[in-house]
Amino acid sequence: MDYPQQHIKPYGDEGKKTEQVERMFDHIAPTYDRLNHLLSWGIDRSWRKKAIARLRPSHPQHIMDVATGTGDFAILACRMLQPAELIGTDISEGMMDVGRVKVKEAGLSDKISFAREDCTSLSFADESFDAITVAFGVRNFDDLDKGLAEMYRVLKPGGHLVILELTTPDRFPMNMLFSIYSKVAIPLWGKMLSKDGSAYHYLPDTIRVFPQGEVMKGVIAKAGFGTVSFQRLTGGICTLYMATK
Repeated sequence: MDYPQQHIKPYGDEGKKTEQVERMFDHIAPTYDRLNHLLSWGIDRSWRKKAIARLRPSHPQHIMDVATGTGDFAILACRMLQPAELIGTDISEGMMDVGRVKVKEAGLSDKISFAREDCTSLSFADESFDAITVAFGVRNFDDLDKGLAEMYRVLKPGGHLVILELTTPDRFPMNMLFSIYSKVAIPLWGKMLSKDGSAYHYLPDTIRVFPQGEVMKGVIAKAGFGTVSFQRLTGGICTLYMATK
């Protein structure tokens, strides 16, 4: 299926979205963590903890963190869940290079590794992972259906998929406040700190058009997942999706 966010690119119409997203994240990698925490007022840390806590009962030993970026989610998941291995995958080597340094400093290099992977064509064998996580990355997929289908393929039967994604609040006054914040504050601060105005216009634009709530639940179920559920966090600014193979 064709989704609106798949046509939104950081740097105009020329070139594939995957290539532009890779270039964007390579460019903003040095300032990404600081900006991420600043723009979310630090609330993103609590969102990550809630998502990872959903996996505790199943004790996953082999985890893949898709769109891992600089590895924040991977490091926290490794500390909270104590898996045998966690592989962080991303298309941006620039982001993962930052992550590799953080993992080494955290003393987790024996548990966490990184691999450049396109989420729509993963190199892993069928049924390789007990759990797959994606934090704030699915809206950047070049093809959402293919990405979900690939994650379903490499997940073991009974394995869990956890997705965290920024969403647009649907109730007043949070929806109005978020609209102003995403259209004005995020692009302004993003341009000031990252020197990439396009990136921080692109990110809010994709939030506004990305499938949300019940619609996204249906998209995940269409990929084959069962018992799909979701929970809105912080007034709907973020949504946590959970699904089982």
